[in-house]
Amino acid sequence: MKKTYTGGCQCGKVRYEVSAEIDKVISCNCSRCGKLGSLLAAASASDFKLISGKDEMTDFKFNKHVIHHPFCATCGIQSYAQGKGPGGAEMVMLNVRCLDDVDIDKFEVMKFDGRSI
Repeated sequence: MKKTYTGGCQCGKVRYEVSAEIDKVISCNCSRCGKLGSLLAAASASDFKLISGKDEMTDFKFNKHVIHHPFCATCGIQSYAQGKGPGGAEMVMLNVRCLDDVDIDKFEVMKFDGRSI
């Protein structure tokens, strides 16, 4: 069942609301996620609403340059990424560590080998 979450960066300039069903999170070992320590959960782009911070972010793309990794230009936190998922649907990958009032220890962690892709 989907639940509405709010989240954002450390300094509060980037804020968003998202409706998502989160029961498991992904720990990816790609060159970016491995260094950031992100725990990820997927949401449809249509269920994601950026409330503030559009002009406060810097966008980073790497590898195949198809996924946007926006991060706050003030505090440096990347609270989500966006792009096309499997099958071509627009999606957002949430850094669950950046969601408000969420106990990340309640989620099952699935490892993903992004380094080999």
